[in-house]
Amino acid sequence: MLTLAEVAAEPALLTRRVGLGDGTEVVFRPLTHADAERLAEFLRELSPESRRFSTFGGYDLAFARELCDAIARYDKLRLVLEEAGSGRIVGLLELALDLHPSDIARYHEAGIALTAADCRFGPTLADDHQGRGVGTLVFPLVADVARRFGRTRIVLWGGVLADNARAVRFYEKQGFRTVGAFTEADGTRALDMILDLPAPPDD
Repeated sequence: MLTLAEVAAEPALLTRRVGLGDGTEVVFRPLTHADAERLAEFLRELSPESRRFSTFGGYDLAFARELCDAIARYDKLRLVLEEAGSGRIVGLLELALDLHPSDIARYHEAGIALTAADCRFGPTLADDHQGRGVGTLVFPLVADVARRFGRTRIVLWGGVLADNARAVRFYEKQGFRTVGAFTEADGTRALDMILDLPAPPDD
């Protein structure tokens, strides 16, 4: 089973190239300490709508540095999607290997006991990479990473906003099922969704 320290020391363990439908490629890899400037550019370029659907605490260089400084220090594994030609970061995929008490409580109310075999997932794509099938191509890699960390289920990081129809359809397509709904502090409705990870394919 992989550890965060191993991935931080050797990012190539999780680095893959993914071909997109238009013939271009993105590199799927762990966030590194050298990514702060490019990550900040990715965050700054997100539209107001994308920011509304994201879970980030900031959209500037200071926050990007905070994420890079946190590598292997906490329970988070952050992966980026990088354009193979330009090196531009076009996606940030977050896995939390520990669970938040509020998540545990909500799922308990839905009759689901979350355990240490569960993790939380939250993706954000650059605006010009949304709606292009990138998430569908990359999600099997995310599922594989979760399995390599010993996880058997994935829940959504903070749920998904109920009015984010594109995201809800995407998660359903990946096999997530809705198990409950809740109201955010600002009054918006969100859905809790969970995925039972299939066994890895035979080699």
